[in-house]
Amino acid sequence: MRTLKDAKIGSTVRVVKLCGKGPLKRRIMDMGITKGTQIYLRKVAPLGDPIEVHVRGYELSLRKSEAENIFVEKA
Repeated sequence: MRTLKDAKIGSTVRVVKLCGKGPLKRRIMDMGITKGTQIYLRKVAPLGDPIEVHVRGYELSLRKSEAENIFVEKA
């Protein structure tokens, strides 16, 4: 299984599983990223961190450390 951190720019993926503990997992879920949600990877910052995604109708920036806790599959 791969993580959101490993997804390619321009791809659409579906969330399979969320990892992380306590506040980190809660924060990810509060941003609207839950199991089954589709995420479109829009772009990556020039130095590689953060990444910008489109989820549930809005744009969201995530650190790679957060993105590696989101397991995805191709949508």
